[in-house]
Amino acid sequence: MKFVTFQTASGRQAAGWLQGDDLVIDMHAVSRGFLPQSIQEFLAEHDRYLPSIHAMNPFKEEDQGVYRLSEVKLSAPIPRPVSIRDFYAFEDHVKTARQKRGLDVIPEWYQFPVFYFTNHLAVKGPDERIEVPPGCRALDYELEIACVIGKEGRDIPASEADAYIFGYCIMNDWSARDLQKEEMKVGLGPAKGKDFATSLGPYLVSKHELHPHKTGDRYDLTMTAAVNGKEISKGNLKDIYYSFAQMIERASAGVTLYPGEVIGSGTVGTGCILELGEEVHRYLRPGDEIELTIEGMGSLKNKIAAKSR
Repeated sequence: MKFVTFQTASGRQAAGWLQGDDLVIDMHAVSRGFLPQSIQEFLAEHDRYLPSIHAMNPFKEEDQGVYRLSEVKLSAPIPRPVSIRDFYAFEDHVKTARQKRGLDVIPEWYQFPVFYFTNHLAVKGPDERIEVPPGCRALDYELEIACVIGKEGRDIPASEADAYIFGYCIMNDWSARDLQKEEMKVGLGPAKGKDFATSLGPYLVSKHELHPHKTGDRYDLTMTAAVNGKEISKGNLKDIYYSFAQMIERASAGVTLYPGEVIGSGTVGTGCILELGEEVHRYLRPGDEIELTIEGMGSLKNKIAAKSR
């Protein structure tokens, strides 16, 4: 299933799922109040709610609480995640990005997956404009996939981690490369190079829907990024060095994970301008439209707005 958060024409925010390609189902309305009004509430008790959803007959367009996709505005599926940890899990990206700076991959990268926390209160959804942060002259996208935690757990071994994943969504970890470069010389960060925006969407796809693409503990999913309609990035999730199970094992060591926490994969190989080089594409400018697409998960579009004052 593909779960969504959306706004109606009146501005009311609701949560639900897609039926087919063009109907949006308001879970609270069609269940007459049994199902919650937000994805966060749904995730917290999804084991209780899912049997009721699966028991429902297909809805018709004229039913109460049913909208055409064209009639609503999709938001980030989880507008305010509990947290966002972003890992650094694709070897090709790590190698190439470090080579661009004249550096080798440090041995520690191969010993354990690493992550940073980004701003979970600066999440953007489909078609939202991304403002260039003050002082930035090298704005970049990052083509990523994120998993969403659906079950509370602590010290989770990789062998059991899949049970704690509810689903996945596309993630764009926007990056101000010039700000990031300067602040990380201090040995702490990234901070202002990253904290201004992270896009999630357009849907939260259940792991069961992606099961046909699963190969072992990874997924065979093509990932692409286009700027102004021109594809410049292409990779595959199956090439990830650390699986999401390994990331969850690391993230939960000595720490409790809760439903609604987001874990990003890091950038797929070729998945950003920093890695490709400006000879392939310049850094982003106001007016540019970036579209990230992952097989089976839809497309996430955002346009760059004017610089902040």
